[in-house]
Amino acid sequence: MNGLAWLQNIWHQGKQRFNPHSLQFQLTVGIALVSAVGISSLTAVIAWQLDRLIVTSHKRQVASLAKRVMETVEIYSQMMPTPAAMEKAIAHLTTGDILIWIESPDGEVVAMSEALAMGNWERKVLEIADQGVSPTPQMYAINQGYWLLCGNTLEIQQQDWGTVYLAYDMTGDQRMFYRLIGMLGGVSVVAIGGMTIAIAYYIQTALKPLQQMRQQTAALSAEQLGKEALALTNAPSELHQLETAFNQMLKRFHESWEQQRQFVSNVSHELRTPLTLVCGYLQSTLRRGQNLSEPQQEALSIAASEAKRTVQMLEDLLELARAENRHLHFRQEPLLLNDFVVEVVDMAKQYSQRTIEFKPEQSLVEVIADRDRLKQVLLNLIDNAVKYSEPEQPITIIVEQDSNRGIIKVCDRGFGIPLAQQSRIFERFYRLDDARCRTTGGIGLGLSLVQTLVAGMDGTVSVRSQLGEGSTFIVTLPSLDS
Repeated sequence: MNGLAWLQNIWHQGKQRFNPHSLQFQLTVGIALVSAVGISSLTAVIAWQLDRLIVTSHKRQVASLAKRVMETVEIYSQMMPTPAAMEKAIAHLTTGDILIWIESPDGEVVAMSEALAMGNWERKVLEIADQGVSPTPQMYAINQGYWLLCGNTLEIQQQDWGTVYLAYDMTGDQRMFYRLIGMLGGVSVVAIGGMTIAIAYYIQTALKPLQQMRQQTAALSAEQLGKEALALTNAPSELHQLETAFNQMLKRFHESWEQQRQFVSNVSHELRTPLTLVCGYLQSTLRRGQNLSEPQQEALSIAASEAKRTVQMLEDLLELARAENRHLHFRQEPLLLNDFVVEVVDMAKQYSQRTIEFKPEQSLVEVIADRDRLKQVLLNLIDNAVKYSEPEQPITIIVEQDSNRGIIKVCDRGFGIPLAQQSRIFERFYRLDDARCRTTGGIGLGLSLVQTLVAGMDGTVSVRSQLGEGSTFIVTLPSLDS
């Protein structure tokens, strides 16, 4: 199992590093491809020029030797008969790489190098010559070898004695050239690989400021807009300009956020008192409304219910505003969760008319918390579970102890929360389903208030949920021992 987890971790890291859509991958591959094309093209040009230089040099050497053969034959012919002069000149100029022979005008070979006379495989060059060769040396592939052949008219004392042929074996030079090209290609591949690694490292280093920017922006929250600012290290001037513009934007966001919070706080405060009076008058009228008709009583009942809901919303907004302005005070005290949760469950059963099961820890769980704030948290979570589960499904409250933390779990068997939305349900005014929230009366403040209150008691709140199986909200608080 550990081996499988290790392989999965390696695979995940590889996918992140070699993500084809990442800027680092695209820049590395692009520059590496351009470098590879450039080095390959340079290698090809060098190989072509070198091959051309070798062949041209040998062609000049063969042409010069062919001319020298004719001059030598003419010199020897002044001292001996012409056929003997031909043999003498050929024997004098033939080497291991050079074959020379002379054909008479009627096509008969009258003189040749010893290798040809011995009938070695080089006689195949005679077959090529019989098909006609150019006076200018040309390359031919013979028996997996490479030969330069040329044929020139032999005139001695202005008399045509036939054609002198010269063949030069450049197989060794060509094979050495191909080995050199192979080595050059290998060096090019190593150079391309080394450049790719160097380019990848350089680009990774160059993109580190962007990674810093991503990490810092990911850690920002609405409460930190006015306190935090991007600070990039070892970044180019363009990214410093982006850093400055981004920090200015954060400042404007912070100012706008502060104005919005102040507006919400002021409006909530100004509306709470008159709405509370309206709610009181409506309830008083309902209690003394014996002379009212049934439609009038129903209308007043709806108005009183909506007024009460609006007052509760304003109370929640004011609580959040106090917490953000650090005006919300907590009276932390030792609290025995086993007894406290029983009290809250009994209270919740009275107003919800639902089955609420309590599963306490066998041992006593004592935490440090604010009694009133914790009661508000649990009632909010129970109310949330009641709203988003079927009436016949029970709500379960679990109390546990985990090292130096006390844990309270509120479990329902309701609709569940999609995984993509679980990270947002604690945001203010965020609602999963507007249609469902209208029927349940939720406005998206309850869980945000829960998170604020729990954080004020040095605790945490989280959720585990699966569609169709329900949700579990987990509140952890510091224990008395910690």
